[in-house]
Amino acid sequence: MSKQVLIVQNIAHEGPGLLLDLLLEHSIGFDCCYLFKGTAIPDPRRYTCIVVLGGPQSANDATPAMIDELHCIRETFEAGIPCLGICLGLQVMVKAAGGAVVSAPVKEAGFHEPDGTPYTVTLTPEGRNDPLFRGLPDQLPVFQLHGETVVPSTGMTLLGTGKGCRNQVVRIGHRAWGLQCHFELTRTMFETWTHLDPDLRAMNRESLLAEFDRIQEEYTRTGRTMLLNFLAAAGVITAERETRP
Repeated sequence: MSKQVLIVQNIAHEGPGLLLDLLLEHSIGFDCCYLFKGTAIPDPRRYTCIVVLGGPQSANDATPAMIDELHCIRETFEAGIPCLGICLGLQVMVKAAGGAVVSAPVKEAGFHEPDGTPYTVTLTPEGRNDPLFRGLPDQLPVFQLHGETVVPSTGMTLLGTGKGCRNQVVRIGHRAWGLQCHFELTRTMFETWTHLDPDLRAMNRESLLAEFDRIQEEYTRTGRTMLLNFLAAAGVITAERETRP
């Protein structure tokens, strides 16, 4: 089994979640690079595509690990390798491509806006026609956990917007996508986050878990569909493969 997907993991508990389920289901070879263990990122040109996960770091950090991560993503772009970034992954990609990462106008955490309405990503006209959202509706309920946001630059296309932090989904060029929000969570993964993440620990854990349970079916279907769409756009699987009901 060839290793087609490189997963770059910035912190132990922010793993691939639903993506891992799909890779195992479809017998897709992958490598995980654990940056939090000091592992060096392998040559991205060895892989069909790359996925960069979230974490508490900032793309503006001047640490050796972040400098290396930015360098790797620039190499990925130069080689034309498809890439997907989630939360911090989006921010690293945007910064590597010449955009900016700044403090968010409002810190987003959990499932609801400050006014109590659900966090929702609304697709732009470009997003509705993008292969990443094939088979998905124009509005998607999401989970948020970030204090920074991106400012896209030339060559970037806004695919999805939010109420508090506008720039939620960005395409860089034609083969790289970044999500500020999270669509990769499993129930087990989310339980761990509620124990470890300081922002979530400050919230009512039972209410968070109850809300996840309430939207889990739709959330999981959306996440699986989007991730399979990325794998299809990257050429790892055929576009005809669909998620399970």
